[in-house]
Amino acid sequence: MTLNKYHTLLESPSVEGFIALRHKIGWGETDVEMAKNSLANSLFHVVILDQSNLIGMGRVVGDGAMCFYVQDVVVDPDYQKQGIGRALMAEIERYLLVVAKKGSTIGLLAAKGKESFYSRYGYLERPSDSLGNGMCKFI
Repeated sequence: MTLNKYHTLLESPSVEGFIALRHKIGWGETDVEMAKNSLANSLFHVVILDQSNLIGMGRVVGDGAMCFYVQDVVVDPDYQKQGIGRALMAEIERYLLVVAKKGSTIGLLAAKGKESFYSRYGYLERPSDSLGNGMCKFI
């Protein structure tokens, strides 16, 4: 997907931009060292910029072979409903199509109310008839 007025780059956001965008959407404060290490250990990044302003980001984490996890797909609230989330996911799915082989698992935790956004990319809601509840633990 092309968003002509914005720039899509396959690179990590700056640590400062990453922290600021997560804070702006209500995910609270993030430790700078934790953010730096997290970004450095990611498998894939995509960012969307309005000039030099970070307005959207997404990344993939995991072991790079069997387990992949879509993480931090975030769009600045001032820029939502413009196709930026779809553009981020298009790049993430393009990456996963190349690296995730048969037998791999790709997971994510959708924010409440965003499940239908991810279902269009083939992600299944849990629980279902064959899958138990997804679970997480926050420290």
